[in-house]
Amino acid sequence: MTRFSAWNVFVNGLTGQKGWARQWRDPEPKKKYDVVIVGGGLHGLATAYYLAKNHGIKNVAILEKGWLGGGNAGRNTTIVRSNYARPGNREFYEHSLRLWENLSHELNYNVMFSQRHHVALLHSPAAIDAAARNYNIFRLTGTPDAEIWDLEKLMGTIPHLNYGPNARFPIMGAAVQKRAGTARHDAVAWGYARGADSLGVDIIQNCEVTSVKRNKGKVVSLQTSRGVIEGNKIGFAVAGNTSRLWQMTGLGKLPIETHKLQAFVSEPLKPLLDHVVVFGIGGAHFYISQSDKGGMVFGGDLDWYKSYAQRGNLPIVQDVAEAAMSILPCLGRVRLLRHWSGVMDMSMDGSHFICKTPLDNLYLNAGWNYGGFKASPGSGWYFADLIANDRPDPVIENHDLKRFERGVNIDERGAGPDPKLHG
Repeated sequence: MTRFSAWNVFVNGLTGQKGWARQWRDPEPKKKYDVVIVGGGLHGLATAYYLAKNHGIKNVAILEKGWLGGGNAGRNTTIVRSNYARPGNREFYEHSLRLWENLSHELNYNVMFSQRHHVALLHSPAAIDAAARNYNIFRLTGTPDAEIWDLEKLMGTIPHLNYGPNARFPIMGAAVQKRAGTARHDAVAWGYARGADSLGVDIIQNCEVTSVKRNKGKVVSLQTSRGVIEGNKIGFAVAGNTSRLWQMTGLGKLPIETHKLQAFVSEPLKPLLDHVVVFGIGGAHFYISQSDKGGMVFGGDLDWYKSYAQRGNLPIVQDVAEAAMSILPCLGRVRLLRHWSGVMDMSMDGSHFICKTPLDNLYLNAGWNYGGFKASPGSGWYFADLIANDRPDPVIENHDLKRFERGVNIDERGAGPDPKLHG
């Protein structure tokens, strides 16, 4: 694998970019691996990378039914933050954010992580009080960049929001995490793929799992579109397709549902918004940032009916467009360039699962709701630790399938400062 440096970027610029080698191999699958990760999205790639890097387990295969970045990895709004307050989530997302902060250097690949502030708009005195309570928790538990901005500071920083007296959602201030921001989703996938491949991991694309063979409480093998593959340990990390794969194991139902989440991007504009801005009030829900290409990237609520389709519908388009106009009226004449949909595995309490399963050698990574992209480094770190050591780290010990039986609800809904505010 080519190691990037200022020198070889300069040299290849002078030679027509002809000196670059392949960034990862395209190997034929072996018959057996120490660990098989089903799902070549960001969580699966990160898991394989940390298995090899942190635990020395390099006989690992990633099975991806399509191509890298072709699933939910490329179907999100790329927001990264750690403003969670519940025990378990709090520590998990802060660790993930700290991994993000050094990820480009670690992977020797620019994932374009831009710490441009996460600005959650507040619309009532009660919302300000609730945000202040949560943000005090953040400051007391290792996130010193959490701030509450009054209206004067917010107007001075982002002057073109709708501050008018007749605004549909009057703005009174904002809860701000300064270290939060955005990253480039495909660059993250390619960076983890390069890193994992360089450590010996086999990335098997166009390899769909079609059935799971069990024997005596273990997974014996996976039947795939590229033949039978065995693994001493098997990890599932397939986001919205978790229910489909789980059915192949014969283990019954999971406490998750699959829904669609749409995202949108406008035509390119000159620099307009140097922050991530979100709000959620009165049934509305909206988040927006500007990409490096100039497009306004935004989204809102789920399509609330269950579906595996990677396409959206018009009512959500209208709902999100109305939310955009209510908070940024200057976008009124901007044209929508495209919109798409990812499939979300929604858990019953809004928090994820990284856990062992009833089968001895099967491990589950699922239930990411709105938090999947930002969680990618932390998810890979803790999932790899679980698989390697066959026990959960204390940070994720309650993120298991039996937490509802114990009455442990990690009820945060991907939120942060406001229980209705996803993103």
